[in-house]
Amino acid sequence: MDLVTGTLTLRPYVFAFLVLFLAASCADLGWRRTLAFGGSVWPVAWLAEFASTRIGVPFGLYHYTGITRGRELYVANVPFMDSLSFVFLAYASFCLARAALAGRRTPAWMPALVTGVLMTALDLVIDPLAVRGDRWFLGRIFYYPDGGVYFGVPLSNFAGWTIVGAVSVGLYVALAGSARPASVGAGSPRPACAEGGPREARPAATRPSSPGADVFGGRVWPGVALYYGVLGFNLAVTAWLREWVLLALGGALHALIAVTVRLTREKPGTLPGLRRRGVQRA
Repeated sequence: MDLVTGTLTLRPYVFAFLVLFLAASCADLGWRRTLAFGGSVWPVAWLAEFASTRIGVPFGLYHYTGITRGRELYVANVPFMDSLSFVFLAYASFCLARAALAGRRTPAWMPALVTGVLMTALDLVIDPLAVRGDRWFLGRIFYYPDGGVYFGVPLSNFAGWTIVGAVSVGLYVALAGSARPASVGAGSPRPACAEGGPREARPAATRPSSPGADVFGGRVWPGVALYYGVLGFNLAVTAWLREWVLLALGGALHALIAVTVRLTREKPGTLPGLRRRGVQRA
């Protein structure tokens, strides 16, 4: 029981983000699909971390120091909360991807791929901070034995994040129902924790063409807020550490992403059979 308590309290900001994820995802996807999302993302993330600490694939070789053993739960040599944090990062990125692609007809794999790219954009700030954990309250929980060219992080790490994000969210979509909605319905209302939600709550133009389309949910904006909440926390720590170059790069990158998302939403794709005014926009 002490290990469970320690796992939840050792890094309270991670626990807070998990709670926010549960609230946002329950309102968006429903509780069953929230469980399906976590059940799809966490095993992929844990396996990627386990493999990377053994053979360096897909993140590059790194090692956990084990300084928190006895204070939090580990699964093999990987701290449970570290791999679990991929769940809320993937969900927040999935929401931003859906917001960017709203109203567009895209290949079924596109939301998962964009999710992986957006997760990587977050990690361009997160991982350089993590390797400097001895300078803030995270602590030195892991290290890359060979360092890396990007603020001490190898470039393979970022390729790994894109792969893990795309594969895990793609797995969720495949398992929960791969039917693509006519529109992802980024602003459609949906009752909190309703499984599937009443069909009459959605405008006809954004209603999925089949039940499986509900894997794309109906309320992306709490998840988008979570994405920028995670980003804001990490940029604040970056400023506290006086890592000004990292702060400037991270801020500029995510400003560009925000502008790009805004522009894509201003010029949505035309969907066959839908009149533009029928599509609900946030």
